[in-house]
Amino acid sequence: MASQAYEAGRRTSSTARRRLSAALWRRPWLRALGLLVPPLGWMVIFYLAALAVLFVSAFWSIDSFTGKLTHAWTWANFHTLVSDPTYRQIAFRTIWMAAAVTATDAVIALPFAYFMARIASPRLRTTLFVLVLLPLWSSYLARIYAWRLILNHDGALNWSLAKIGLPQQGWAFTSVAMWIVFSYIWLPFMILPVYAALERIPDSYFEASRDLGARGWTTFRRVVVPLALPGIVAGSIFTFSLTLGDYITPSLVGNVDFIGNVIYRNVLGLTNNLPFAAAYATVPLVVMALYLAVAKRLGAFEAL
Repeated sequence: MASQAYEAGRRTSSTARRRLSAALWRRPWLRALGLLVPPLGWMVIFYLAALAVLFVSAFWSIDSFTGKLTHAWTWANFHTLVSDPTYRQIAFRTIWMAAAVTATDAVIALPFAYFMARIASPRLRTTLFVLVLLPLWSSYLARIYAWRLILNHDGALNWSLAKIGLPQQGWAFTSVAMWIVFSYIWLPFMILPVYAALERIPDSYFEASRDLGARGWTTFRRVVVPLALPGIVAGSIFTFSLTLGDYITPSLVGNVDFIGNVIYRNVLGLTNNLPFAAAYATVPLVVMALYLAVAKRLGAFEAL
């Protein structure tokens, strides 16, 4: 009796599997749904839900007497962001630095990636890839402190300038120092997408440009740059967003406030004003949403 029940259970299970397989074969959308539901569900729960909670908490407030969180809807946090010139200046400084770092990395990455993709031999290309990726193998903090040792008043840069008789530089703890460090740290994230875009350019495009009488600069300006633009914009997504949200480099190198520093102090510092931190965190989110919309129109996602 036990063996008969076991065999009946096996036949039922096999029949159910065959029916499920047939249903999935007849309905491709059902297969796609089964593959997409787990990752999309994970993203909705742990990412979109967190953003929703962040946005809702931005409308709450802190009781000035007890210091407790008050679940009462108010626009006070956003009004402070708009009316207080200090927070406007911090937001402008952060966005300006992100744009400057992005432009700098694009100018450096384009010729470097072009050499890797179109000129370098396979062995040299491999070496250059290792050199580009090598800084990413070290700690983020180690790279920042290394640049502090270079840019300090008694650091390696001023020591080298003094040896060759040039005036010393006072770049330590300035916006220039932050610009240099940010540009160095995020440069690999710009080089790789630009390289991928340049590598996909067919050789026939360059031959056609030469046949039409275009010189090297004209080919670079009218053929290479337009075709590399999606890769540049794709890399700019990384450099712009990473600079926009960083708070370690401004603290250690620039000694100034960025949006991330204000949020950090209001979350883990003495202020402990979570609603205001949430309201200020919406600034980079809105900026990046607009930036991604423009990047999508420029075809950046195709180069990722």
